[in-house]
Amino acid sequence: MRIARTPDDLRLQLAALPRPRVLVPTMGALHDGHLALVHRARKAAGPDGTVAVSIFVNPIQFDRPGDLAAYPKPLEDDLAKCQAAGVDLVFAPEAGAMYFPDRSVTVTESLLSKHLCGATRPGHFDGVCTVVLKLFNLFQADAAVFGEKDVQQLAILRRMVRDLDVPVEIIGHPTVREPDGLAMSSRNVRLTPEHRADAPRIRRALEGARSLLQFGERSAAPFLAAARKHLEDSPFLRIDYLELVDAETLQPVGPIKRPAVLATAVFYGDVRLIDHVTLLP
Repeated sequence: MRIARTPDDLRLQLAALPRPRVLVPTMGALHDGHLALVHRARKAAGPDGTVAVSIFVNPIQFDRPGDLAAYPKPLEDDLAKCQAAGVDLVFAPEAGAMYFPDRSVTVTESLLSKHLCGATRPGHFDGVCTVVLKLFNLFQADAAVFGEKDVQQLAILRRMVRDLDVPVEIIGHPTVREPDGLAMSSRNVRLTPEHRADAPRIRRALEGARSLLQFGERSAAPFLAAARKHLEDSPFLRIDYLELVDAETLQPVGPIKRPAVLATAVFYGDVRLIDHVTLLP
């Protein structure tokens, strides 16, 4: 497995590797969810193509300095997992290798980022779009794999690729979950034992609300009320947002006439977790 730490080194390493080239962008602290993305990338690249992983805790997408400081960075363990998973190339730069001190260009999405995480994390998706476009340019990737857990991020990146004519295929992979239903996240390791035991209620709240569909419910308010009640029964969590939005436009919906997404973000202490379910009319 090759390892590059600077953009120039990355270009040299890529020159010796075959296409197709499939990228899995990560912020490290890899878990089985990330490795599922790697396996999906191998399927897309084929046995003779190149699977590349970037490991970069992107500072410009964090809206809370404390969250950035606390984000886990077990690089040696991450590299071992990549090696075992058959990754061909890992790019693990420092922030100084990715951003000039006087950088002045940012990629901004202005519609899909208005709600959900975008409403409560100002500048977050500007940081995501900027770093992902930089990675696409650096890797000259044919395709990139992203998890569907962050449904808003996936939709925004698809829109960025469409609107800017970026020649990269965006491949989504279903959310990978723990046996108790909690969506896998690098932040889960920061949960206290009490909070970790309580966190599966996030999935139960969303699934319980979705079950109203089988009784003919289509108005937004009952879905939101049902999920909110279950979440608020917890003595530990604080709701950041709970919204029902159109699956394509990510704009709030009233009656469900098209596929919709019931999505939430919650805090356990200072640990922020997200999840969602899709509602089909």
